[in-house]
Amino acid sequence: MSTGLKAPQATAAGAPAPSSVGGADDAAVFEPKIVAFLCNWCAYAGADKAGAAQVPFPPNVREIRVMCSGRVDPQFVLSAFEQGADGVLILGCHPGDCHYKEQNYRAIQRFRIVLALLEQFGIPAERCRFDYVSAAEGERFAKLITETTAAIRALGPLRAPAQ
Repeated sequence: MSTGLKAPQATAAGAPAPSSVGGADDAAVFEPKIVAFLCNWCAYAGADKAGAAQVPFPPNVREIRVMCSGRVDPQFVLSAFEQGADGVLILGCHPGDCHYKEQNYRAIQRFRIVLALLEQFGIPAERCRFDYVSAAEGERFAKLITETTAAIRALGPLRAPAQ
């Protein structure tokens, strides 16, 4: 199974090479691309509630609705990074509230696999987040989007821009 992802180059000190060559000015203009996998029944409904209530949040997230967070295959996350995402967010129902019984517990197990795979490809675990949002939590959804965007923005781009 090939994902096309390549491990980043390392510096002499063993740390990953800087992903941007421009300096502080480039960091100021960097806007992260974040892919969010949203459970249809809770997280996506929470996003809809945030939009309907006009709760402000950054526009950096591309939402992908899935029937259940338990259906988010680790390959989906790897593919998002391969296609240029700087970060990935997986949002599901709160434990005990899943429409598909206990599938959000499966999502937690799969998320652990994702973190191990990201480590294999040299992608920091901080670039992928798993959390819960109910259909009634529009403000929580906006808060998670805002926090995730700020965290990824602070990390900088995942890859150096093409020259």
